[in-house]
Amino acid sequence: MTTHTQKSLSTNVNKALKKPSTWYLYIVQTRLGHWYTGITTNVEKRLATHQAGKGAKNLKGKGPLVLVHQQVVGSKSEASKLECQIKKLNRAKKEHYVKSFNHD
Repeated sequence: MTTHTQKSLSTNVNKALKKPSTWYLYIVQTRLGHWYTGITTNVEKRLATHQAGKGAKNLKGKGPLVLVHQQVVGSKSEASKLECQIKKLNRAKKEHYVKSFNHD
């Protein structure tokens, strides 16, 4: 076996053994009150990235940001689909969606 083949085999085995990531949908509010919806596997890390002005271009210079909502979704595919649905909602419907989770 060549080194390249061994490396590929090792990578494939590691991927097969790796636990699937849990994906989250999150909504942050900018200092001007606008809501941004995104997905990630680590909400705290992603929020810190946004706060630092990195990541989504849509949020640069719009901090400080406040986490309004987060929820476990499951797979990346499910998270992407839900993100798309939420982004299509108007503000009132997004607020209703968030309230449906009984946030304090």
